[in-house]
Amino acid sequence: MQEVLEAAIAGLDPQRPIRSVAAGRTDSGVHAAAQVVHFDAAGPIPAQRWPKALNGRLPATIRVRAATEVPPHWHACFSARYRRYRYTIHNGRTPNLFLSAWSWHRYQLRLDDQAMEAALQTLLGEHDFAAFQRAGSRRAHARTTIQEVLLERQEDLLSVELQASGFLYGMVRLVMGQLVAVGEGRLSVAAFERRWRTQARSEVREAAPPQGLCLLRVGYPEPIFPEAAWYDCQPRFQLKSPDPPPAPGASGVPASAAANATPASPGSLEVTEVSPAPP
Repeated sequence: MQEVLEAAIAGLDPQRPIRSVAAGRTDSGVHAAAQVVHFDAAGPIPAQRWPKALNGRLPATIRVRAATEVPPHWHACFSARYRRYRYTIHNGRTPNLFLSAWSWHRYQLRLDDQAMEAALQTLLGEHDFAAFQRAGSRRAHARTTIQEVLLERQEDLLSVELQASGFLYGMVRLVMGQLVAVGEGRLSVAAFERRWRTQARSEVREAAPPQGLCLLRVGYPEPIFPEAAWYDCQPRFQLKSPDPPPAPGASGVPASAAANATPASPGSLEVTEVSPAPP
Protein backbone atom coordinates (compact mmCIF):
# COMPACT_ATOMS: atom_id res chain seq x y z
CA MET A 1 0.00 0.00 0.00
CA GLN A 2 2.86 2.36 0.78
CA GLU A 3 4.30 1.89 -2.70
CA VAL A 4 0.96 2.62 -4.36
CA LEU A 5 0.39 5.72 -2.23
CA GLU A 6 3.89 7.08 -2.87
CA ALA A 7 3.44 6.61 -6.63
CA ALA A 8 0.22 8.63 -6.51
CA ILE A 9 1.88 11.40 -4.48
CA ALA A 10 4.85 11.51 -6.87
CA GLY A 11 2.49 11.96 -9.79
CA LEU A 12 1.09 15.10 -8.17
CA ASP A 13 4.34 16.49 -6.76
CA PRO A 14 7.16 15.41 -9.10
CA GLN A 15 9.63 18.06 -7.87
CA ARG A 16 11.10 15.94 -5.06
CA PRO A 17 11.50 12.28 -4.09
CA ILE A 18 8.56 11.07 -2.01
CA ARG A 19 8.94 9.07 1.17
CA SER A 20 5.82 8.48 3.26
CA VAL A 21 5.84 7.49 6.93
CA ALA A 22 2.89 5.64 8.47
CA ALA A 23 1.72 5.52 12.08
CA GLY A 24 2.31 1.77 12.12
CA ARG A 25 2.67 -1.41 10.10
CA THR A 26 -0.15 -3.87 9.47
CA ASP A 27 0.18 -7.48 8.35
CA SER A 28 -1.00 -8.55 4.92
CA GLY A 29 -4.76 -9.02 5.04
CA VAL A 30 -5.28 -6.68 8.01
CA HIS A 31 -7.51 -3.65 7.45
CA ALA A 32 -6.96 -0.02 8.48
CA ALA A 33 -9.89 2.35 8.99
CA ALA A 34 -7.75 5.30 10.04
CA GLN A 35 -4.11 4.83 9.16
CA VAL A 36 -2.16 8.09 9.43
CA VAL A 37 0.65 8.98 7.01
CA HIS A 38 2.90 12.00 6.71
CA PHE A 39 5.07 13.16 3.79
CA ASP A 40 6.81 16.33 2.63
CA ALA A 41 5.34 18.16 -0.34
CA ALA A 42 6.87 21.02 -2.32
CA GLY A 43 4.18 21.56 -4.95
CA PRO A 44 1.37 24.14 -5.07
CA ILE A 45 -1.48 21.82 -3.96
CA PRO A 46 -2.95 23.04 -0.62
CA ALA A 47 -3.34 20.43 2.11
CA GLN A 48 -7.15 20.33 1.99
CA ARG A 49 -7.13 19.43 -1.71
CA TRP A 50 -4.79 16.44 -1.42
CA PRO A 51 -7.52 13.86 -0.59
CA LYS A 52 -9.53 14.53 -3.74
CA ALA A 53 -6.41 14.70 -5.90
CA LEU A 54 -4.98 11.45 -4.51
CA ASN A 55 -8.25 9.52 -4.59
CA GLY A 56 -8.46 10.17 -8.31
CA ARG A 57 -5.18 8.26 -8.73
CA LEU A 58 -5.58 5.52 -6.12
CA PRO A 59 -7.31 2.14 -6.54
CA ALA A 60 -10.75 1.74 -4.95
CA THR A 61 -9.23 -0.28 -2.07
CA ILE A 62 -7.33 2.78 -0.78
CA ARG A 63 -9.00 6.06 0.16
CA VAL A 64 -7.64 9.26 1.69
CA ARG A 65 -10.25 10.68 4.06
CA ALA A 66 -8.58 13.93 5.14
CA ALA A 67 -5.32 15.87 4.95
CA THR A 68 -3.87 18.76 6.91
CA GLU A 69 -0.61 20.65 7.20
CA VAL A 70 1.48 19.84 10.28
CA PRO A 71 4.66 21.37 11.82
CA PRO A 72 8.02 20.11 10.51
CA HIS A 73 8.74 18.20 13.73
CA TRP A 74 5.41 16.30 13.66
CA HIS A 75 5.75 12.56 12.97
CA ALA A 76 2.94 10.13 12.12
CA CYS A 77 4.56 7.34 14.14
CA PHE A 78 6.62 8.96 16.91
CA SER A 79 4.10 11.71 17.74
CA ALA A 80 1.33 9.18 18.36
CA ARG A 81 0.14 8.57 21.93
CA TYR A 82 -1.81 5.41 21.17
CA ARG A 83 -3.05 2.97 18.55
CA ARG A 84 -6.41 1.24 18.81
CA TYR A 85 -7.32 -2.04 17.07
CA ARG A 86 -10.64 -3.84 16.77
CA TYR A 87 -10.95 -7.57 16.12
CA THR A 88 -14.30 -8.98 14.94
CA ILE A 89 -15.37 -12.60 15.49
CA HIS A 90 -18.43 -14.18 13.87
CA ASN A 91 -19.51 -16.75 16.46
CA GLY A 92 -22.49 -18.22 14.59
CA ARG A 93 -22.81 -21.71 13.14
CA THR A 94 -23.63 -20.72 9.56
CA PRO A 95 -21.03 -18.96 7.36
CA ASN A 96 -21.92 -15.47 6.16
CA LEU A 97 -20.34 -14.32 2.90
CA PHE A 98 -20.88 -10.66 3.80
CA LEU A 99 -18.79 -11.07 6.96
CA SER A 100 -16.07 -13.42 5.75
CA ALA A 101 -13.67 -10.69 4.56
CA TRP A 102 -13.94 -8.73 7.81
CA SER A 103 -14.22 -11.30 10.59
CA TRP A 104 -13.02 -14.65 11.92
CA HIS A 105 -15.74 -17.28 11.63
CA ARG A 106 -15.35 -19.26 14.83
CA TYR A 107 -18.36 -21.57 14.76
CA GLN A 108 -17.46 -24.67 16.81
CA LEU A 109 -18.57 -23.43 20.25
CA ARG A 110 -20.34 -20.43 21.70
CA LEU A 111 -17.53 -18.32 23.10
CA ASP A 112 -17.63 -17.46 26.80
CA ASP A 113 -17.30 -13.69 26.48
CA GLN A 114 -17.21 -13.21 30.26
CA ALA A 115 -14.11 -15.39 30.56
CA MET A 116 -12.55 -13.58 27.59
CA GLU A 117 -13.29 -10.23 29.22
CA ALA A 118 -11.64 -11.39 32.45
CA ALA A 119 -8.55 -12.45 30.51
CA LEU A 120 -8.43 -9.11 28.71
CA GLN A 121 -8.48 -7.21 31.99
CA THR A 122 -5.22 -8.86 33.08
CA LEU A 123 -3.41 -7.10 30.20
CA LEU A 124 -4.03 -3.55 31.43
CA GLY A 125 -0.96 -1.52 32.35
CA GLU A 126 2.69 -1.52 31.35
CA HIS A 127 4.15 -5.02 31.03
CA ASP A 128 6.60 -7.14 29.09
CA PHE A 129 4.49 -8.85 26.42
CA ALA A 130 7.26 -10.92 24.82
CA ALA A 131 4.88 -13.92 24.77
CA PHE A 132 2.78 -12.02 22.22
CA GLN A 133 5.61 -11.00 19.87
CA ARG A 134 6.23 -12.85 16.64
CA ALA A 135 9.72 -13.86 15.61
CA GLY A 136 11.50 -11.33 13.42
CA SER A 137 10.73 -8.22 15.47
CA ARG A 138 13.41 -5.52 15.50
CA ARG A 139 12.29 -3.97 18.80
CA ALA A 140 14.93 -3.75 21.52
CA HIS A 141 12.39 -4.76 24.19
CA ALA A 142 8.84 -6.04 24.48
CA ARG A 143 7.45 -3.60 27.04
CA THR A 144 4.35 -1.62 26.14
CA THR A 145 1.32 -0.17 27.91
CA ILE A 146 -2.20 -1.47 27.33
CA GLN A 147 -4.35 1.57 28.04
CA GLU A 148 -7.84 0.24 27.43
CA VAL A 149 -9.62 -3.02 26.57
CA LEU A 150 -13.19 -3.59 25.47
CA LEU A 151 -15.23 -6.67 24.55
CA GLU A 152 -18.79 -6.41 23.24
CA ARG A 153 -21.20 -9.09 22.01
CA GLN A 154 -24.09 -8.39 19.66
CA GLU A 155 -25.89 -11.69 19.08
CA ASP A 156 -23.33 -13.85 17.21
CA LEU A 157 -20.78 -11.06 16.70
CA LEU A 158 -18.00 -10.32 19.16
CA SER A 159 -15.76 -7.27 18.86
CA VAL A 160 -12.60 -6.89 20.91
CA GLU A 161 -10.77 -3.57 21.09
CA LEU A 162 -7.25 -3.04 22.39
CA GLN A 163 -5.67 0.38 22.83
CA ALA A 164 -1.97 0.68 23.64
CA SER A 165 0.95 3.07 23.48
CA GLY A 166 2.35 0.69 20.86
CA PHE A 167 1.96 -2.90 19.70
CA LEU A 168 4.54 -5.60 19.16
CA TYR A 169 4.93 -7.42 15.85
CA GLY A 170 1.89 -9.71 15.48
CA MET A 171 0.72 -8.93 19.03
CA VAL A 172 -3.02 -8.47 18.55
CA ARG A 173 -3.47 -11.62 16.46
CA LEU A 174 -1.56 -13.69 19.04
CA VAL A 175 -3.62 -12.22 21.88
CA MET A 176 -6.82 -13.04 20.00
CA GLY A 177 -5.72 -16.62 19.37
CA GLN A 178 -5.27 -17.07 23.12
CA LEU A 179 -8.53 -15.28 23.95
CA VAL A 180 -10.51 -17.63 21.73
CA ALA A 181 -8.90 -20.58 23.50
CA VAL A 182 -10.15 -19.04 26.78
CA GLY A 183 -13.62 -18.51 25.31
CA GLU A 184 -13.80 -22.14 24.19
CA GLY A 185 -12.68 -23.45 27.57
CA ARG A 186 -9.39 -24.83 26.28
CA LEU A 187 -7.37 -22.33 28.34
CA SER A 188 -8.18 -20.91 31.76
CA VAL A 189 -7.94 -17.22 32.55
CA ALA A 190 -5.16 -18.04 35.03
CA ALA A 191 -3.19 -19.95 32.36
CA PHE A 192 -3.68 -17.09 29.89
CA GLU A 193 -2.23 -14.64 32.41
CA ARG A 194 0.61 -16.96 33.39
CA ARG A 195 1.70 -17.37 29.78
CA TRP A 196 2.26 -13.69 29.13
CA ARG A 197 3.56 -12.79 32.58
CA THR A 198 6.24 -15.50 32.35
CA GLN A 199 7.00 -14.71 28.67
CA ALA A 200 6.13 -18.31 27.76
CA ARG A 201 6.38 -17.64 24.01
CA SER A 202 6.70 -21.34 23.17
CA GLU A 203 3.18 -21.94 24.54
CA VAL A 204 1.57 -19.24 22.41
CA ARG A 205 1.12 -21.13 19.14
CA GLU A 206 -2.20 -19.89 17.76
CA ALA A 207 -2.62 -16.61 15.92
CA ALA A 208 -6.00 -15.33 14.78
CA PRO A 209 -6.34 -14.81 11.01
CA PRO A 210 -5.71 -11.30 9.65
CA GLN A 211 -9.07 -10.43 8.09
CA GLY A 212 -10.82 -9.88 11.44
CA LEU A 213 -8.34 -7.21 12.52
CA CYS A 214 -8.63 -3.49 11.82
CA LEU A 215 -6.51 -0.51 12.89
CA LEU A 216 -9.33 1.60 14.24
CA ARG A 217 -7.55 4.88 14.97
CA VAL A 218 -4.32 6.54 16.06
CA GLY A 219 -4.30 9.16 18.80
CA TYR A 220 -2.15 12.30 19.04
CA PRO A 221 -1.70 14.96 21.74
CA GLU A 222 -3.71 17.43 19.65
CA PRO A 223 -6.51 16.48 17.22
CA ILE A 224 -5.33 16.89 13.64
CA PHE A 225 -8.36 15.69 11.64
CA PRO A 226 -12.13 16.25 11.87
CA GLU A 227 -13.67 13.50 13.99
CA ALA A 228 -15.88 12.30 11.12
CA ALA A 229 -12.79 11.64 9.02
CA TRP A 230 -10.93 9.31 11.34
CA TYR A 231 -12.79 8.35 14.53
CA ASP A 232 -14.22 4.83 14.54
CA CYS A 233 -14.57 4.72 10.75
CA GLN A 234 -14.98 0.95 10.53
CA PRO A 235 -18.72 0.18 10.25
CA ARG A 236 -20.19 -2.21 12.81
CA PHE A 237 -22.05 -5.24 11.54
CA GLN A 238 -25.42 -6.35 12.89
CA LEU A 239 -27.07 -9.78 12.85
CA LYS A 240 -30.76 -9.94 13.67
CA SER A 241 -31.15 -13.72 13.74
CA PRO A 242 -28.77 -15.46 16.14
CA ASP A 243 -27.51 -18.89 15.17
CA PRO A 244 -25.27 -19.78 18.12
CA PRO A 245 -23.15 -22.92 18.28
CA PRO A 246 -23.33 -25.10 21.42
CA ALA A 247 -21.73 -23.94 24.64
CA PRO A 248 -18.55 -25.74 25.75
CA GLY A 249 -19.50 -29.14 27.17
CA ALA A 250 -23.05 -29.03 25.79
CA SER A 251 -24.50 -32.21 24.27
CA GLY A 252 -21.53 -34.13 25.61
CA VAL A 253 -19.14 -32.52 23.16
CA PRO A 254 -15.89 -31.51 24.91
CA ALA A 255 -14.33 -28.20 23.97
CA SER A 256 -11.20 -29.88 22.67
CA ALA A 257 -13.14 -32.09 20.25
CA ALA A 258 -15.31 -29.25 18.99
CA ALA A 259 -12.27 -27.04 18.44
CA ASN A 260 -10.87 -29.64 16.04
CA ALA A 261 -14.08 -30.09 14.07
CA THR A 262 -14.07 -29.91 10.28
CA PRO A 263 -14.77 -26.33 9.07
CA ALA A 264 -18.28 -25.68 7.78
CA SER A 265 -16.89 -24.02 4.68
CA PRO A 266 -13.44 -23.38 3.17
CA GLY A 267 -11.68 -20.59 5.00
CA SER A 268 -14.17 -20.42 7.88
CA LEU A 269 -11.50 -21.48 10.36
CA GLU A 270 -7.90 -20.37 10.27
CA VAL A 271 -5.63 -20.87 13.24
CA THR A 272 -2.00 -20.56 12.29
CA GLU A 273 1.20 -21.88 13.79
CA VAL A 274 3.57 -18.96 14.19
CA SER A 275 7.00 -19.65 12.74
CA PRO A 276 10.11 -17.49 12.45
CA ALA A 277 9.99 -14.92 9.70
CA PRO A 278 12.27 -15.60 6.73
CA PRO A 279 15.56 -13.65 6.72
